[in-house]
Amino acid sequence: MRQKAAASTRIKLSEIFTSIEGEGILFGTKTMFVRMAGCPLKCHWCDTPYALPLDSGSDYSIDSAKELISKNLHVNTYKVNFTGGEPLVQHEALIELAKFVKGKGLRTYLESACYDATRFAKVLAYIDLVKIEFKLRDSKVVDEKHYGSLLRNELDCLKLAISSGKTTYIKVVVTNSSSLKEFKELVREVFSFTKPAEIAGFIIQPSYKIDEPPLDVLFGFYDAVYPLYDQVRIVPQLHKIIGVR
Repeated sequence: MRQKAAASTRIKLSEIFTSIEGEGILFGTKTMFVRMAGCPLKCHWCDTPYALPLDSGSDYSIDSAKELISKNLHVNTYKVNFTGGEPLVQHEALIELAKFVKGKGLRTYLESACYDATRFAKVLAYIDLVKIEFKLRDSKVVDEKHYGSLLRNELDCLKLAISSGKTTYIKVVVTNSSSLKEFKELVREVFSFTKPAEIAGFIIQPSYKIDEPPLDVLFGFYDAVYPLYDQVRIVPQLHKIIGVR
């Protein structure tokens, strides 16, 4: 399930651009997206498949990547979003860029499936905002024999983020094929150690144009969370709706 990381002095980038945050609790904020290449996971509804192979990205030195960030930074940018792909694949390069961004007085935001708690622990000190993306089995993210390991890493990363006092929220993509029973088990596991005040949000994100769940199905997932966390939200991808990337 691991992909070899790029050397720490270089980074593979798919793209850097500024747009509107289209997901989660901070949707609508002006955001710079630093899309890092490489992801060991294979979600069937992935909307950035071009960023999955590590060698799909352009190769930069860390200094060149910093210059690219500075050159493309817009005024009044709310945060810099490290996304992918999966940023933890290149965790050493991520640390260097996050340090640089924080040095410019900007918020750092990590969007991750948290497949590796060891790498997550190393980058956490340089991240202000964390979105932990829990994957359900119907995402076909990994084969069944590796799913338990992925879930343990995701839960461990949530514990690390909470204990470090980071602004943390959870996202789960659901489809019409997602198991409500499995979702309920995940929710019970999360809130067995998570107090409501310790997370900033729980986002249920419907898949877009691939096995889309109808409203009654979405309400089933919502109702599974609400008794334990009444700040749960169903939030589709805003940028898809308004037609921007």
